[in-house]
Amino acid sequence: MPANRSTLLRRGIAAAAALPLLALAACGYGSESKDNTNTEKVAAGAKKIDGLDTVKIGYFGNLTHATALVGNQKGFFQKELGATQAKYAIFNAGPSEIEALNSGSIDIGWIGPSPSINGYTKSDGKSLKIIGGSASGGVKLVVNPKKIKSLKDVKGKKIATPQLGNTQDVAFLNWAADQGWKVDPQSGKGDVTVVRTDNKITPDAYKSGSVDGAWVPEPTASKLVAEGGKVLLDEASLWPDKKFVITNIIVRQSFLKEHPKAVEAVLKASVETNKWINANPDEAKAAANAQLETDSGKALPANVLDPAWKSIQITNDPLASTLNTEAEHAVKAGLLQKPDLKGIYDLTLLNKVLKAEGESPVDAAGLGTS
Repeated sequence: MPANRSTLLRRGIAAAAALPLLALAACGYGSESKDNTNTEKVAAGAKKIDGLDTVKIGYFGNLTHATALVGNQKGFFQKELGATQAKYAIFNAGPSEIEALNSGSIDIGWIGPSPSINGYTKSDGKSLKIIGGSASGGVKLVVNPKKIKSLKDVKGKKIATPQLGNTQDVAFLNWAADQGWKVDPQSGKGDVTVVRTDNKITPDAYKSGSVDGAWVPEPTASKLVAEGGKVLLDEASLWPDKKFVITNIIVRQSFLKEHPKAVEAVLKASVETNKWINANPDEAKAAANAQLETDSGKALPANVLDPAWKSIQITNDPLASTLNTEAEHAVKAGLLQKPDLKGIYDLTLLNKVLKAEGESPVDAAGLGTS
């Protein structure tokens, strides 16, 4: 890919490597990771896959990463990996997970579309592949009902998004442009003021009145509702079939090439986890919350957990066409030069697993490996 096409930012922002504009899609909660090795005993007689001692899996402590949360809590990953230990790292920001993948600190990760695009384009298509889907939806515009009673009232107000150039930031800027409003993408100033605020402090910013609303993922959206906010718009309503990628699965390309059996095992576990989640939604919700408590020390209260869980769809389909659309929105917003995403997907192993399960294959929307 030519150098100019891998440059994500306009206006000469040289610090893009330190703080990529296309950051975390769903889970911008900081920059540190937490090592959470699964110490579950493996079954007697189990064998290592590809001779590996461990497979290192990254994810975020967020309900939009429910597959990873439940797969860890219920032991689905460890079951498929046999005597190869499933080792987990919990991240708080997209850039740190991409860095961990590039350095070999993790092999496979659950992550949002924007850091996937960022990691792929910045490496000229050499660092990662998207190998599966995980979740759709779970993003809402929540506002102070005393200040904003209709969509047109958003004009002139202060709306929080998680991070400059992250998936929700791009989505809000795109939506604002569709209303005919002008906003400078870098400063966030214009007909509506975009306030880039870390998800973990957005509820406090809302309570203090420093923002009038927020375009945010779950569970932050439901936390705002618990503080008296009102859901003015569910982003799913803006997408065909109300589906858009919020979390997908990525793998380090060298690991995929060297250990395809291990990658296939993780994908099989992911498909099995998703099947169990969809068949047992209440048990799965409790399992996800239990893993959140293990990872963060704090479970979500029912008035946040229940509505957040309902708004997320668990899926094996990476919804590739929507990732391409999200990239187009970033270009339209002035945050991204048109990227070459050809080859970002390799769904070969996922479709192999789906076929064995009697399920239909998924499509890469023309962005798959040749």
